[in-house]
Amino acid sequence: MAKQELFERSPIRAFDEVTNGGLKAGEMGLVTAKKGLGKTSVLVQFGMDTLLNGKQLVHISFNQMSANVITWYDGIFNEISKKKALSNAKDVKEQILKNRTILNFNQDIISLEKVVNTLNALKASGINVAGVVIDDVDFTKVKEADLQSVASYAKATKTKIWFSSTSEGDKLEDSAPKSLLPYFTAVVHLSSKGKDTNVNVLKMGKNTEFEDSLKLDSKTLLITGK
Repeated sequence: MAKQELFERSPIRAFDEVTNGGLKAGEMGLVTAKKGLGKTSVLVQFGMDTLLNGKQLVHISFNQMSANVITWYDGIFNEISKKKALSNAKDVKEQILKNRTILNFNQDIISLEKVVNTLNALKASGINVAGVVIDDVDFTKVKEADLQSVASYAKATKTKIWFSSTSEGDKLEDSAPKSLLPYFTAVVHLSSKGKDTNVNVLKMGKNTEFEDSLKLDSKTLLITGK
């Protein structure tokens, strides 16, 4: 019951409300921003949402050691659980994190196609993955065939997959190479405005007209409505 209540209080519910339900199973999303604005925090919130929903998650990082990734999840869970004041928060956290697998890869060595091979191997071993987050992808090292293999995997297994990547521009066309953008159902960009960090939805399905209605809380780094 506590896990379900935390899922209902997840910051991703604010994202789902703005985007008419958010990303669906079998679809891919992308989070972009300049370095240091909170991409990993947002990606971990999407990952934590899968875990709070009682499902298996794989977190793949191209730039952080496992210890750093674990710290992110601990921090995000602690902030979400504060809203509920759980007496057994530690037990709930241990329970849901059993469904998390963290993998570290070097993108110069491991292509996205090989990542798919790894995911298929996990599936073959009995891990029923429902969500995947892939942090800090360098699209200059990604071939369209590689991303297509991830999209095919997502659709075939009904897995929800979120990527993050660094982008200096604020427009949709700045998010990824033109040939790769169609593979993403959702594109979200973080931008700094004064002391605030806005969470701008640049694309959800065919809709590219969204008002800026989300931000990152400066203290908790959780997604929140404005």
